[in-house]
Amino acid sequence: MEKIIASLIFLAGLGALASAQTNAPATRPLSLQDCFAEALQHNLDVQIERTVPEISLYNLKGAYGGFDPQFNLGGTHNYNDQGALFQYGQIFPPTIENNNTFSSGISGLTPWGMNYDASGNISDQHIAIGTNYTSSSGGSFGITLTQPLLKNFWIDNNRLTILVAKNRLKYSEQGLRQQIITTVTAVENAYYELIYARENVQVQRDALALAETQLGDDKQRMVVGTVAERGGTIEQDEAQAAQSRANLIAAQNTLAVDQNTLKTLLTDNYSQWHDVVLEPTLAMTAERHFFDLQDSWGKGMTGRPDLVQARLNVEQQGIQLKFYRNQLFPQLDLTGSYGFNGDGNQYRDSFNEMGDGNRPYYSYGGQLTMPLSNIGPRNQLKAGKANEKQLLLQLKQLEQNIMVQIDNAVKNAESAWESVDATRQARLYAEAALKAEEGKYAVGKSTIFVVLQLQSALTTARSQEIRALANYNQSLASLAAAEGSSLQRDNLEIKAK
Repeated sequence: MEKIIASLIFLAGLGALASAQTNAPATRPLSLQDCFAEALQHNLDVQIERTVPEISLYNLKGAYGGFDPQFNLGGTHNYNDQGALFQYGQIFPPTIENNNTFSSGISGLTPWGMNYDASGNISDQHIAIGTNYTSSSGGSFGITLTQPLLKNFWIDNNRLTILVAKNRLKYSEQGLRQQIITTVTAVENAYYELIYARENVQVQRDALALAETQLGDDKQRMVVGTVAERGGTIEQDEAQAAQSRANLIAAQNTLAVDQNTLKTLLTDNYSQWHDVVLEPTLAMTAERHFFDLQDSWGKGMTGRPDLVQARLNVEQQGIQLKFYRNQLFPQLDLTGSYGFNGDGNQYRDSFNEMGDGNRPYYSYGGQLTMPLSNIGPRNQLKAGKANEKQLLLQLKQLEQNIMVQIDNAVKNAESAWESVDATRQARLYAEAALKAEEGKYAVGKSTIFVVLQLQSALTTARSQEIRALANYNQSLASLAAAEGSSLQRDNLEIKAK
């Protein structure tokens, strides 16, 4: 019977173990590169920003619609019954007219500003006066050209729209690049923050284990009489253990929040990731980097997307100024037309004559239109120049701010590296101090108060050491973002339409 009961207990234990394994949350190991790949594909901020260059590209393509030729086709039928006419004592027979007119043509604008209109028309006329009936047909075909020579010659509204659209496409691509740099930096910071949180939980577990061990040892010493009951030793041990449990709870909560922070950056479907435990595969280490401020400044002046955007704003304003200057000129247009006439009794007679080209017509000339004051364009140009000056000052201000940001980022990284070594030394000294004090306490040459203080100091030192490691790695990511070199540093490519 005892063997049967033991077997049932063993089977029940296996079942409980299997159930616990089945209900355990899924884990997903992730390297930093894995996080980058997920963020570039699924981060919502990046997805939203990716639509901006796409929209800008469609706007650019749409701007070329100003050169689309326009086809027109029309027809008109006219009927006019004038009736009989009594005049000068005489009755004139009724006159009835039937006219049909058809026209078609293609017109448009060329990239150098010339307007063209190739058109043709044909009509027939039927007149009945009493019993007399006559019919005729006539038409023409030709092309008319108008070329601006001053205003709208080297730039007009169509070409202005196209040049601005090209500029805005480049601007939107830099906006996407900026968003990716921002997201990549946030992912890297969140990744190292998660590593810190995980390791800090272990530090707090070790602190709790140390406090509980100390409590157990002191209870044993009290039993054998090596610790005086009135010293409050056990109460101090209990307080230390309780505080350690509270610190562990807080660290575990921070870990859960940091898990969610990283998940939010990696996915566009949080519900699928909610029950997944992220496990960073990267160890918390620090690799020595030597910084060159001049090199970092050089990267920032060429690689910062926001700086490139500021330069594109200046370039766009230059395009606007080119248009405003051209609008100061008077309108001087050269015009010309050439074509052929044709007529006959029927449509085919008119078409044949136009095709033979025996009855040409042409014209040429010019038209000058000059505003007397030109107040609007002159002040528009002045406002454009003032706006350009403002944009140049803003560009200079941004360049200066970027230099300061990079300088601060380099100093922060150097300081973070020094903190890594300092906190490691502090942790080693705290371990040695605690070990020595525990030896004294064991032989009655120290107090529990000092031992517990050193235990707390060791826990703090361990936590500060991993905090310093995380800060250093995060400072490198921040420096790359300040330089605009995050994508090159992490070997990432942007694919935008």
